[in-house]
Amino acid sequence: MSKAPQRICVIGLGQVGLPTAKYILSKGFEVYGYDISSTAIKRAKEEGVLKATDIWDEVPPVDVYIVCVSTLLKGDMPDLSPVFDVCEKISKKASSHSLVSIESTIVPGTSRKIYENILNKNINLIHVPHRYWAGDPIKHGVNQLRVIGGVDQKSLEAGIKFYKDMLGIPLYTCSSIEIAEMCKIAENAYRYVQIAFAEELRMVCETLGLDFNEVREACNTKWNVEILEAREGIGGHCLPKDIRYLSSLTIHNRLLEGAIKTDKKYRKWLSGLPKKDRSCNS
Repeated sequence: MSKAPQRICVIGLGQVGLPTAKYILSKGFEVYGYDISSTAIKRAKEEGVLKATDIWDEVPPVDVYIVCVSTLLKGDMPDLSPVFDVCEKISKKASSHSLVSIESTIVPGTSRKIYENILNKNINLIHVPHRYWAGDPIKHGVNQLRVIGGVDQKSLEAGIKFYKDMLGIPLYTCSSIEIAEMCKIAENAYRYVQIAFAEELRMVCETLGLDFNEVREACNTKWNVEILEAREGIGGHCLPKDIRYLSSLTIHNRLLEGAIKTDKKYRKWLSGLPKKDRSCNS
């Protein structure tokens, strides 16, 4: 990417991709959006991304391709086929000066496989995993501290120039793209384990006739303790998926598998309580 990028395409216009496209638009770039869902396209156009389409041939060659498609589970194993499929499309349209940024959650080694087997080592590739949280899109939106890794130094420099210098997004630079890939699934798995601990502690406390919230608040007076709330189980798309991404990588997953079992047990335990006793908010 020798010249400043002018045209950007955000691929995947869901909970992460749409705010990303809108943020880049606000910086004065020409933004195209692509999604296979006509509903997502309609919503994107209503929110100002006028060059959104569900027809890939309508997207011209651009300077930067940002991949925000959802990744999935097949059983308990990662299903990254949406990312591979999109990168196949990009490979037929991008030039050697293009920059491809994968913001979707993937496992270590994915970016390098794409770079070598799909992009033929001919297109700049970075991984900048999103940390977007819809609950607070200002503080935890598109513009927050992110990690970045590149398949090589040239890609990394292009990525830093785009995200930090042009979009104004603060970055933590990883020494390799694999570190950036691992970071995202590790931080979400860590959050899952924290919540599962709170769930198990609540079951212990209530079995013993103790007030979980009072125990939690007492513990949290210690400077290095922050026990989370135990609510209705660990939901959403990211945490339940990403802990399985991490646990699938090696045999060193006893704590992770235990957290998954704890949440399942907690949900069953919670369903046996009277409805009025299920909520345990402070």
